[in-house]
Amino acid sequence: MKLPEPGASTAEAGLFASYLDYFRSEVRRKTADLDDTELIASRLPSGWTGAELVSHLVHMEQRWFVWGFLGEQVESPWGDQDSDGRWTTETPIGELLDALDRGGERTTEILTTHPLTAQAAAGGRFSAEDPLPNLLGIAFHVLQEYARHMGHLDVVRELIDGTTGEG
Repeated sequence: MKLPEPGASTAEAGLFASYLDYFRSEVRRKTADLDDTELIASRLPSGWTGAELVSHLVHMEQRWFVWGFLGEQVESPWGDQDSDGRWTTETPIGELLDALDRGGERTTEILTTHPLTAQAAAGGRFSAEDPLPNLLGIAFHVLQEYARHMGHLDVVRELIDGTTGEG
């Protein structure tokens, strides 16, 4: 999958979905062929692993779109973190990547069936007393999370075996 090019489209929700699909496919490409040893070893002083980064992306996207925007209850919205707030996971990479894909399908459905100006529902991530963000703000936030962490993963993959560039 190639990085989407911005155009003169008025379908902003579709553009967000396309960019998020691209980032998810790159996460899969950069992690799916690594062995378990590489996925659970850290190459960085901060100590996070490739598997933990994928788990974080799965949970982060669900926290913002499903639990946050829709206000639906989700099982373990902070399941990517230990009690100190550090990333963690014991889930095999195949399961994490499948969860990433399922989450992406749900995100695309949310983005394409709600106006970007719609406010998040209270009752999930946000209480009625919280300022409720709109879907556009949530989409921007999630897009920047993916972009930032994709850069992290690019560096880690290069340190592992020299793999660089886009798919």
